[in-house]
Amino acid sequence: MTTLDDATLRAAAQKLIEAHAEASRSNDWTFFVDELYARNCVYTCEYAGVMEVTARGVDEIKATHYGRDMQVGWEGWSFPYEGVYVGTANRLVTHWLNRGPGQRPDGGFYQTPGISFLTLDGDARIARQLDLFDLAHQMKLCDELEDAGLLSPALKQQWVLPMKARLEAQLQRAP
Repeated sequence: MTTLDDATLRAAAQKLIEAHAEASRSNDWTFFVDELYARNCVYTCEYAGVMEVTARGVDEIKATHYGRDMQVGWEGWSFPYEGVYVGTANRLVTHWLNRGPGQRPDGGFYQTPGISFLTLDGDARIARQLDLFDLAHQMKLCDELEDAGLLSPALKQQWVLPMKARLEAQLQRAP
């Protein structure tokens, strides 16, 4: 595999950041997948050990991560990036935020941090992605959004309540 230089890796990360910013505005989360991801990319999102979503290839990525999982209920959310860290062997680490709609009474944001580990191929396309974020903090954030009247009913029904049930079941398991 071709080893990419620092500038190429940063340019690829910038394309992803810009695509996510546009997707946050338009709520179209699939328009960039064919351009930024390798055809055979493997994209995994770990949900605190209670669920894993792994997509193999751009069609599955569009159907799951950026299709089913982002199209309903996430309106008004954004996912700004806090940093990009270039590693070795075509690897990047990105630090981003799950930022809910609206602002807190003190002017701050309703948000929790997340991180992605990316490996790019020789064409500077994402060949492997692993996303991690603290699901317990995400559930607390959703509770705060609901208390503020900002949580989408669709997101609550389709994502928050099922995830809370999985977390509770996992935590109640006998040692």
